[in-house]
Amino acid sequence: MVKIRLRRTGAKKRPSYRVVVADARAPRDGAFIEIIGHYNPLTDPATIVIDQERALYWLRRGAQPTETAASLLAKLGILDKFRANSGHRTT
Repeated sequence: MVKIRLRRTGAKKRPSYRVVVADARAPRDGAFIEIIGHYNPLTDPATIVIDQERALYWLRRGAQPTETAASLLAKLGILDKFRANSGHRTT
C-alpha cells in the first residue's frame, strides 16, 4: 500500500519534515516515491506547504495518509476537496 506520510529532516532537537509518498513497508526515513511538500512545526505559526495537485493525484490513486499527514491535508483543505470530488469520478 502507498502512504502519504512525514519524513523527518533537520538537526537534533530542531525537526522539520518532508511530506512524502512512500510504500508502507519502507522505513520512516527510507525510500520514498515523491516529495509533495514540507512542514516546519517550529515556526510561529507552523509552516505547511503541500503541492495540492500532486496530493490529490496520489489520493485518487488510493494513497492513504497517516494521521498526522491527514491533519495537515485537512488544514489546507485538500482532504475536503478530495472528498467533494471522490463521488463524481469519470473513470
